Amino acid sequence: MKLISESRWYIVAMLAVCAAAVWALVLGSLPVSGSRQILRVSIPRGSSARSIAATLHEQGVIRSPMMFVLTCRLSGTSGTLKPGIYGIARNLGVPEIVEMLAKGHSLEVWVTIPEGYTVRQIADVLNEKQIVDGDSFARMAISYGSEFASQGFLLDGSLEGYLFPDTYLLERGRDSEYIILKMLSTFEGRIVGPLRAEIERTALERFKLSEDQFDEGLHRIITMASLVEREARVPSDRPIIAGVLWNRLERGMRLEVCATVSYVPGESRENKQRVYTVDTLKNSPYNTYRNAGLPPGPICNPGLASVKAVLDPAKVDYLFYLAKPDGSHVFSRTYAEHLAAKRRIESGGP
Repeated sequence: MKLISESRWYIVAMLAVCAAAVWALVLGSLPVSGSRQILRVSIPRGSSARSIAATLHEQGVIRSPMMFVLTCRLSGTSGTLKPGIYGIARNLGVPEIVEMLAKGHSLEVWVTIPEGYTVRQIADVLNEKQIVDGDSFARMAISYGSEFASQGFLLDGSLEGYLFPDTYLLERGRDSEYIILKMLSTFEGRIVGPLRAEIERTALERFKLSEDQFDEGLHRIITMASLVEREARVPSDRPIIAGVLWNRLERGMRLEVCATVSYVPGESRENKQRVYTVDTLKNSPYNTYRNAGLPPGPICNPGLASVKAVLDPAKVDYLFYLAKPDGSHVFSRTYAEHLAAKRRIESGGP
């Protein structure tokens, strides 16, 4: 009888512990307050569910960090919580907060614009992130760039080439002008300011443009950098490709850059995978197979490395280059060498 009695007490005790645990879990999931006060909480990039839980607890929007982590694990969202600036009401429970972070419903969001993206590709990213309407952004960036003339370094109506590729913290609900100004400011801070002397020197040496013509010189250099950006796939090829293009310009040769063949302002995304002879006959001012010299403007938004490659190109005597299957290039001095390299690559040689 004593053994049965002890067993009953043990069961009762276990039930009590379980009930307490369940109550603790329920309590830990409840809102910290009935108040609708919204707190602004920053979740840095690379944060784990555990570190996010600690941040939310410190900010006073959850009761239990452990309950937050457990909810993430049970819902399978531990690795999908998105960084950004969030407005979190104090009357939200843990499940609702986890869902908010997993879906990325933030006030501000980190957006990465890769090097070499066109205006259209940038617009696609912003549209996907629900920052602004992509079509409106592309239209403003391509057709209304003159409205940003106060920047002092822009030449014409298109901003292709000047929207600096970087990672930005962007506020939702703002207009295209806000984002464009942010990207132009970064361009000025990363390119115009630090590299002004080199840009002026190159513009004078290559195009005989004075300091008073800085915007024209910058425009041509960024145009050249956009060609390098779109052609180079291996970083070490950038200064060599820049050297080849400068050499061809100096000799009055057409640049014949494949990436220019299919470019259409405000529409183009990736380079055309394969360029055929018929493509090179396309009647476009950007087609450098058909037209001599630089195209009228950039064909993408180049990164810092491509701009520097144009300002400090490799000192080579190559006049031709050809892409290999791995993305690197073979460089040649003569057309005969170029054709031989082409036959070798097409036959599967090195």
